[in-house]
Amino acid sequence: MSVNAIELESLTIDGARAAVASGETTATALAELHYGRIDTQDIEINSFLALSRERALTQAAKIDALVAKGDALPVLAGVPVGIKDVLAMQGAPATAGSLILKGYRPPYDATAVSKLEAAGAVFLGKLNCDEFAMGSSNENSAYGPVLNPKALDRVPGGSSGGSAAAVAASFAVATLGTDTGGSIRQPAAFCGVVGVLPTYGRVSRYGLIAFASSLDRVGPFTKNVKDAATVLQVLAGQDIKDATSSDRPVDDYVGGLTKPVEGLRIGVPEEYFGEGLDPEIRGAIEGVLAGLKAVGCVVKPVSLPHTKYAIPTYYVIATAEASSNLSRFDGVRFGLRDAEAKTLGEMFRRTRDAGFGAEVKRRILLGTYALSAGYYDAYYRKAQQVRTLLTRDFLTAFADVDVLVAPVTPTPAFKLGEKTDDPVKMYLEDIYSVAASLAGICGVGKPRVGCRLGCRCWASTSARRRCCGWHRQWKRDRAGCEERSAASRWNHLLPPGGCARGWQGGISHFSIGSRRHSGMLETAIPEWICGCADEDCASESFYERCAFQDEAG
Repeated sequence: MSVNAIELESLTIDGARAAVASGETTATALAELHYGRIDTQDIEINSFLALSRERALTQAAKIDALVAKGDALPVLAGVPVGIKDVLAMQGAPATAGSLILKGYRPPYDATAVSKLEAAGAVFLGKLNCDEFAMGSSNENSAYGPVLNPKALDRVPGGSSGGSAAAVAASFAVATLGTDTGGSIRQPAAFCGVVGVLPTYGRVSRYGLIAFASSLDRVGPFTKNVKDAATVLQVLAGQDIKDATSSDRPVDDYVGGLTKPVEGLRIGVPEEYFGEGLDPEIRGAIEGVLAGLKAVGCVVKPVSLPHTKYAIPTYYVIATAEASSNLSRFDGVRFGLRDAEAKTLGEMFRRTRDAGFGAEVKRRILLGTYALSAGYYDAYYRKAQQVRTLLTRDFLTAFADVDVLVAPVTPTPAFKLGEKTDDPVKMYLEDIYSVAASLAGICGVGKPRVGCRLGCRCWASTSARRRCCGWHRQWKRDRAGCEERSAASRWNHLLPPGGCARGWQGGISHFSIGSRRHSGMLETAIPEWICGCADEDCASESFYERCAFQDEAG
């Protein structure tokens, strides 16, 4: 197979690696093929902010040399990958989508970046995102919005819109994104790709430009679920450079993709199906639940009574942590510096005013107010207490069921500019995703069709073994999908990974979590994530790990 014969739209990690290993193509030719596609098509989509051709071709040459010598190839050998521009990559720009970091090039790699490169990945460049990962539409980037490749008049989701769009447009085989309150799950659903939100602490945050330290997570976008498991296998593990990384052993995620679905107890939280949910999304999820019943699952209603407090809780905690984290951007150490200021104080003010966008300023103001003297107890401390209540809701529900199924977003992908004038309306796009972030739950997004629907599923301790087998291709023929051989329990719910069209009644997003998970998705609600002062909850450990000085009560 010549490099020109490779169909990038269907190219997976296994396919790319096999083509390079067999000599059908070279890693260098594969990288150049992707660069050619980026050069001609990304002018409109705007997913990449910077290309790293020299580093990519140097890495590709190393892989080609291994092939020539007949040496064993690493798991991601020659696979073209893009990196969200909130992760440090030595020598490449790291702007976080902001003017205040324009021109900054970090002298080191993030741990996630170094792990991928050690596994043979070829880094094509840095990907566009909402400024400092603050946004639900990728319209907050200082370098222009990203367009949804599936529908150019629609948003790709945010804040990892560039990462999702690059995979959807076949500019890269895989990309890295980050998720604070839904920024992997929502773009995966909107762009029709697979996105994994690992458990908090499963993947190192070292080298990540912080938004909210107790919420930020790094995860992959890919074209199918096996690829996502492969990338997560590389990323996962403890890192001595990140005190919040988990010391739990890393399981064989790829090897755990063949477990049965029969007998799974599924809870449907009533709070996620109220007013404001798009009828098409509701209908799709009801179709999924009917399909689950048909294959032997038990479906029952449950309640997560504190869900209505998730949005205000998230936006107090996230903005408070952002206010603290972004205080370092002052023009002194790196990035933008106002050259006309006469005093140090004036330089601080003018630099931050010119460098930060409107949404970042808004969140800094909100967070600073919540942490100010006289308001800390009323807002931040109270929000941490409610975070505990939200976590307990999941634990209570998991006493009766193995998983919970609910929407990931209230609406399909919306039009560019539709919600930019109403911040509250934009924040409400996160209404179904932030509770999982606050509780530390892991998840995976899987596409249905285009940029339409989203659904999430969480799992409990009792499902720890069974939940790792969620990617087995199954025999169905709906909406023109070809039949596939049965291999994964979760494809009783999901369309075949290789089908671009999906199937009617399917979904575009699942979040699967487990407290002690042996498969791909690890600790959903680690004991140290909740802000509880009870004896059986190690809240002190959580705050020590996150470098906070106060317990949440």
